[in-house]
Amino acid sequence: MAGRGKESALDLAKFVDKSIRVKLAGGREVVGVLKGYDQLLNLVLDEAVEYLRDPEDPMRVTDQTRPMGLIVCRGTSVMLVVPTTGTEEIANPFQQEEMEA
Repeated sequence: MAGRGKESALDLAKFVDKSIRVKLAGGREVVGVLKGYDQLLNLVLDEAVEYLRDPEDPMRVTDQTRPMGLIVCRGTSVMLVVPTTGTEEIANPFQQEEMEA
């Protein structure tokens, strides 16, 4: 991209044709295979599946899914992009354990 205007802060080339999870503004979460992207962070995902939110707590995502197929995520709404493989959940080091009385 030398000599061109703006360059993206993310290098998504290593994620093309791999499964990624995308968190969008408003709390929606989608998992799919990255097929393409541009410098504005518009993403094209194939075999996309949306993880539905808990009706009682809209900020919490459930294990229920909705198949979406081929979708475009607009770059202005993309908050987080993470690969689905090679990651694991760890304990929160800042969470204080409850004291027993």
